[in-house]
Amino acid sequence: MRQVPIEIALVLQPNVQLAGVYGLTDLFRFADELTRNRLGSTAPLLRTTHFALNETGTLERTYDTAPGTDSTPTVIIVPPCHSPPDRDDHTTALAQWLRTHGDAGVTLASVCGGTFLLAETGLLDGRRATTHWVFAHELAARFPAIIVDTNPLVIDDGEILTAGGMTAWADLGLTLVDRLLGSVAMIETSRFMMIDPPGREQRLYSPFQPNLSHGDEAVLKVQNRLEADAAMALAVTGMAEVAGLQERTFVRRFLKATGLNPNDYQQHLRVEKARALLEATVQPIDTIAWAVGYSDPASFRRVFTRIAGLSPGEYRKRFARARRSPRPARSGIGVGAQADRSGPAVASSER
Repeated sequence: MRQVPIEIALVLQPNVQLAGVYGLTDLFRFADELTRNRLGSTAPLLRTTHFALNETGTLERTYDTAPGTDSTPTVIIVPPCHSPPDRDDHTTALAQWLRTHGDAGVTLASVCGGTFLLAETGLLDGRRATTHWVFAHELAARFPAIIVDTNPLVIDDGEILTAGGMTAWADLGLTLVDRLLGSVAMIETSRFMMIDPPGREQRLYSPFQPNLSHGDEAVLKVQNRLEADAAMALAVTGMAEVAGLQERTFVRRFLKATGLNPNDYQQHLRVEKARALLEATVQPIDTIAWAVGYSDPASFRRVFTRIAGLSPGEYRKRFARARRSPRPARSGIGVGAQADRSGPAVASSER
């Protein structure tokens, strides 16, 4: 008896990111072929399909790696899109289709801006979900019942998975391969495509974006003061004085407006300044700690690692522009001194 392949369906919105659609399609095809070769199977194990609305307003398969197979999707993915979708008849129809399948036990997943369509189903209410960090504030504003968390690149909540940035489709795809075909298949696919296994965090890539559109002028006054000099030693009492509010009232309003308490906000602001210095300069890490307001470099390292997900030294190795050597200059006769490719030395203690 021929085994029915596991169907993974991709839902194509009008503004869908084609790189995500084709990338996921290829990833699942590679996973299927590699696993079948290892197991000696001739029948497909994974079936990848694309669904889109037709002229009559119903969804139909527009692409199928196993045409003629009688199956229903086990997983439905909303791939990344270039911008959050507007609420219209098209969105409503897609959301209702997703909701029907989700209620029937189908696993639902999204990438980047695709989380907005998944949110329209109501199935994310009360759950943690992620999206691209650029869209985080908008997702939280449009769907306040969702707990938006852009630190992880993939949030696996059992029957619903959400992935962050645009290329997080790779992390989501490997997570699903691990679930559907096992860890060996996931590692095989990862190695074949030369991409890292799941486990990255979006916070490595996302800058701190303060909310400045909340409308609370007293809080905004403090935010502007902190932005002007992140290294300034301004305690909560001092912030309340700048705002012209009682301390308890200030803390409550600041948390409501920014989503962070004043001390955490100041830490995030300082770490963001430190990121820029680590990326663009070769200043010693202790010097950067002082520059952004930390008299204790060890305390700076702890705070930076907690917020950024990497130690300052690790962050510099991964993202520093100043450490990248320029290309050697070409001479007219093809002969000249060799450029120093070693880059500026960084002491081993800079971690």
